[in-house]
Amino acid sequence: MSIKDWPADERPREKLLKQGAAALSDAELLAIFLRTGTRGRSAVDLARELLARFGSLRALLGASRDAFCQAPGLGDAKYAQLQAVLEMARRHTGERLLRGQAIDSPERTVQYLTARLRDYPYEVFSALFLDNRHRVIRYEELFRGTIDGASVHPREVVRRALALNAAAVIFSHNHPSGIAEPSQADQQITARLREALALIDVRVLDHIVIGDGEHCSLAQRGLM
Repeated sequence: MSIKDWPADERPREKLLKQGAAALSDAELLAIFLRTGTRGRSAVDLARELLARFGSLRALLGASRDAFCQAPGLGDAKYAQLQAVLEMARRHTGERLLRGQAIDSPERTVQYLTARLRDYPYEVFSALFLDNRHRVIRYEELFRGTIDGASVHPREVVRRALALNAAAVIFSHNHPSGIAEPSQADQQITARLREALALIDVRVLDHIVIGDGEHCSLAQRGLM
């Protein structure tokens, strides 16, 4: 049976408009994104199969392009649409830390960094550049790959801090393993960055490691 033949209050789109998005199941939300099903299967049926295939909505949203496109009913067009939706969500979250806003809430900062970094399948090293009143100048993702002394270049960080006229910075990177425990390499690169930035009077306020549902502040741990 086509979704068009369902009672109006059971159709995902109509249900969303009447009750709000929070009232929908993962499958119903995904069905709205998919728009159509495949031969003999409604969009909701396809959504349920995809959730079973990937294990969860988050796993589906974070799947690689190859894995995503190999699933029935999906392909490059849907993958491009999904990446656009995810990036809009990140930018929407990022508007909570707009240029000129002061960093006055550690919790909000962690929420922002978590939204930006948590779902990358590889490590990303980022920086929040701040002025002398701890107002946001810019957020930048500086390096990708394994975060160690070879992949994070203090000279490049110093160059960006000077270009942005930053007075302070908060570093962050994710652990794709989901465990937010800082490594010895994390502590070593933080020390190197602090030394390099001190030469131009830029303070390193913190280095936050983002895991899956958890985070670790090196400053709060007394590791910097």
